[in-house]
Amino acid sequence: MAFEAKPAYVLVDPKQKDQIEKLLPIELGLFGGSGNYDPTVIENPVEIKVFTPYGAPSDNFIVGTVKGRTLAFLARHCRNHRIPPHMINYRANVWGMKSLGVKRIISPCACGSLQPERIDLGEFVIVDQIFDRTFGQRKDTFFDGGPIAHVPFGSPYCPELRKLTVETAKQLTYKVHEKGTYVCINGPRFSTYAESIFFHNQGWDVVGMTAYPESVLAREAGMCYLNIAMPTDKDVYGTEHVTHEMVLKTMSNNIDRVRKLTYELIPKIPKKATCTCQTAMLHGLF
Repeated sequence: MAFEAKPAYVLVDPKQKDQIEKLLPIELGLFGGSGNYDPTVIENPVEIKVFTPYGAPSDNFIVGTVKGRTLAFLARHCRNHRIPPHMINYRANVWGMKSLGVKRIISPCACGSLQPERIDLGEFVIVDQIFDRTFGQRKDTFFDGGPIAHVPFGSPYCPELRKLTVETAKQLTYKVHEKGTYVCINGPRFSTYAESIFFHNQGWDVVGMTAYPESVLAREAGMCYLNIAMPTDKDVYGTEHVTHEMVLKTMSNNIDRVRKLTYELIPKIPKKATCTCQTAMLHGLF
């Protein structure tokens, strides 16, 4: 385990004190991305404001149960979408999840298809690799003073969660790509034509703005991390300008499928991990 993170929070509704005490620690975490701010799958939700050493998370956390499993939901951009990707406090968001007890994070996201001839809009890509193009603009470690740590990150995404997600998507008859590389750009602008064509020519699969440093922070914190990427635009096409309106429109048309996939996946997740995500930092501290 990289570190201990004790919960510090206040209830939005103090009358739910007994309810929150029964829920903690929370087992699973869910980040809601663009167009996915409504945690309607959570039963008996409790809203809490979490305090972290890294400042405020993007929003209050919504905690409760889904099919008998405890879950914490956080809208990555805030529920009214007021935080752009380059301004998200990723350390506070991940630390907040860790402090609530979360061991596994599910992270659906909107993205652009870099290979539109084989990855179409609305399909799912269960990415297994990430290429960081944020150019050091984001705080991407909890170890920037004091102990020195070098986290193993050759395989950024949890293999156990990826396998379960692919199986679940196939059972739902959704078109799913079992692996892929996610290129994370800093934003908030979209790629230039030249950048997009470069990413395409490298053979990379999708491009987005939020998977980094979320993924590496989760690894440092000893949590499994899953990215469910769903293309909302064909980023590589130089004849079509990508707009945020386009992204939200495509996402809204497919949001029910994202929620269905997540809802069916949650009860299948084993309570005890067989992967090495949660122990990756055992030999990373110097």
